Order: sequence, then structure tokens, then C-alpha cells
Amino acid sequence: MKGININSLLWGFILSVFLFGGKAAAQKTLIDVSIDSAAILIGEQTVLHVSVTTDKGKKVLLTIPPDTLMTGVEVLSLSAPDTTETDNNRLIIKQDILITSFDSALYLLPPLKVIDQADTIYSKQVALKVSTLPVQADAPDKFYDIKGVWQPPFVLADYYPLIFGVLLTLFLICVIGYILQRIRNKKSLLPLKKEEPKLPPHEQAIKELEEIKQRKLWQQGRSKEYYTAITDTLRKYLIERFDINALEMTSGEIMNTLQSEPEAAPVYNNLKQILLLSDFVKFAKMNPLPDENDLSMANAYEFVERTKRIEAPPAEKPEQTEKEKTAEESKLKE
Repeated sequence: MKGININSLLWGFILSVFLFGGKAAAQKTLIDVSIDSAAILIGEQTVLHVSVTTDKGKKVLLTIPPDTLMTGVEVLSLSAPDTTETDNNRLIIKQDILITSFDSALYLLPPLKVIDQADTIYSKQVALKVSTLPVQADAPDKFYDIKGVWQPPFVLADYYPLIFGVLLTLFLICVIGYILQRIRNKKSLLPLKKEEPKLPPHEQAIKELEEIKQRKLWQQGRSKEYYTAITDTLRKYLIERFDINALEMTSGEIMNTLQSEPEAAPVYNNLKQILLLSDFVKFAKMNPLPDENDLSMANAYEFVERTKRIEAPPAEKPEQTEKEKTAEESKLKE
């Protein structure tokens, strides 16, 4: 063949083999298993170290049995995978398996496997020897009986549920007893505060006027508060005494309404003086003289006293005659 350089073809073939072979080797996934101690006593523990090496970005699956590696060898726990990146764009995934055994034997642990897409790679097998405790049959004095049960230390927190349960039971017993007693005595379950008997309208008004007088409001420069308290007391009295809605009425409306009340006529001017002066203080910010303040309180007292409704005393029971007394005594003796 003319025009073809044999040396160029040879070097091209060698370079292709090297590149494709290196790429194939770089893509191969490896798995390695080692053990901390290959010989343990029954019940002791040892650790299997699993290492998987693969390309960065490749998804591989390491299959580890969750509870037993094989009959007689139990898996106690698995550590979280630890991934390390190497310089040649490879990853090393490490994981530890804590195992134990309670049967003495020589175990050849089954190989672990890692699934790399369509390929499955197996690890080498590791041997584990499990031995029993040495027994000296020729020294019976060294055999000991099973130790007795130890008494745990006293911890108060251990008894919290019992203490709280007893306290809750006592509380419920007291509550049930209280409820039964109130029902037996035909009383309300809740001890309600007894309301004080309502005073007659004029007594309630006099009581409130006395309290206003004791507070000495106008003496402290609080004239507006002083007249507001007096007029509110009189308005509530008018509601009870004359059955008018004085709280919703102006001073002029109250005066017009009371003009037709003959019982209020003698002290009509007393109330008029209080209401007019109160409006000046509250709306015109007037500051009355001390004599005017005293006069307003005196007129309030006089208005209530002279318009109060006097209730007739209850009729007295007529006295029994001598004949009725004798008949009643004879009935009691029988």
C-alpha cells in the first residue's frame, strides 16, 4: 500500500489502546472489607470496615443486611457513609458495621456487594472466630453462683408519677365531697357573694352625696369632676323617683319635664341652680366661687330630702282579746 506510513499506524494503535484501557480502568468500581478483630468472645463486638472506590458522579449502591450478616452473626448498627474525594477524580466511600455473635464457631462472613449500574462487584470474604469463655473444670472452687439482684439507688424523680397521682386523687375527693355537701344543703355549687340590699333612691343619693363631699374635689381645683359627680347622682335619683330617663336628657329637658311634677315644685329652683352652674363649669370652663360650690351641695341635699317618697309603715297586727288568748293556750296544751 502506497502512501501509508506503517510507523504512524502502529503508534496510533498503541495510543488508542492506552487511552481506552486507561478510561476503562478509571471507570472500574472497587470494594474492600477489613475487620478490627478476627477473634472475639461470645457477646463481644467488632467492627467491619467497608470501603468503596468509584468515579466521581457515578451512582453506586452498597447492599448491607440490616440485622444479620449470616446465621449466628448479628448487625448491631451501621455508621453514616463517609465520602472522600481523591486527586484523580475518584471517590472513596467508607462505612462501618458493628457486629457481634452469641454462638461460638468459626464464621466465614459472606462477601458484601456493590451494584454499579449493570455490574455487581463483590468484596473478599473475612473470617471471624467466636470463642466461649474458658472454663477450668479442675478448679470447682472458682465456679460462682449467680449474683443477687442489686437494689437501685433512691431517686425522687422516679416517684413523681406516684406522688402526683396521690395528690390528684386527694384533690378530686375534696372536690366531689364539696359538691355533694353543697347539693345536700341545696346551695349553689359556687359560693356567690351576697348582694347588699338595695337602698331606697333617696338614701342611695344621700350616700353618694356624702362620698362626693368627703372627696373635697373643688377644694383641689377639680370643679368639673365635682359638678359631674353631683349631677350624675341627681340624674340617677330622678330616674328612680320620677321615672324619667334623666341620663339621656339635657339640663333643659330635665327642667321642662319637672315643671309638671307638683312634688318637685318647692325645690325646682334648687335643681335649676345646680344644673345651670354645672353646664357653665363643664362647657364654658367656669370656675365657681367657694360659696357657689357649697350652695350647690346644699341644694342637692335639700332637693333629695324634700322630694323623697315616704313609704307607709306596715300595718300592725291587732292585739288578741282575752278570749282568743285563752282559746289559743288551750289548743297548745292539747
